[in-house]
Amino acid sequence: MRRIALKLAAATMLAMVIAGCASGPTGPKFQEMGNVIPKIKSGDGRIYFFRAAGPFGAALQPGVRIDKLGVGSSKPGSFFFVDRPAGTYLAATTTDLRKTLAIPLAEGETKYVRMSPSFGLAAGSIVLDLEPAEKARAEMGWLAYAGQAIVNK
Repeated sequence: MRRIALKLAAATMLAMVIAGCASGPTGPKFQEMGNVIPKIKSGDGRIYFFRAAGPFGAALQPGVRIDKLGVGSSKPGSFFFVDRPAGTYLAATTTDLRKTLAIPLAEGETKYVRMSPSFGLAAGSIVLDLEPAEKARAEMGWLAYAGQAIVNK
């Protein structure tokens, strides 16, 4: 009986992971948004957050914060961006607010933060890492936009 329950639980988890992958972000792809994403305003910099698609950790989709302010969610196969005045910011996810990533941002600069699932003994979390622009942009081409609606003024 216990073996059947374990198999049922494993099958349920697998179905959840597959469903999570199938219902990924549906926004426009990064490579299609070149003319839509606004230019960075004077005094600001831009931070892109991105997460590759894949079944590993698909159900884990915590919120992302910059200096304790919610700015988006870590969804597989997606990206979003935030503009902030030049300065240094602390980014974290809602699954582990103690693990922060310092992001120094200069005026006119663009930074890229990879969000990757990681699993420990008790629970999973999303790890944030700065990536070089060339590497990040090459991987972001097919990721779907999961940020707030962009309104060109």
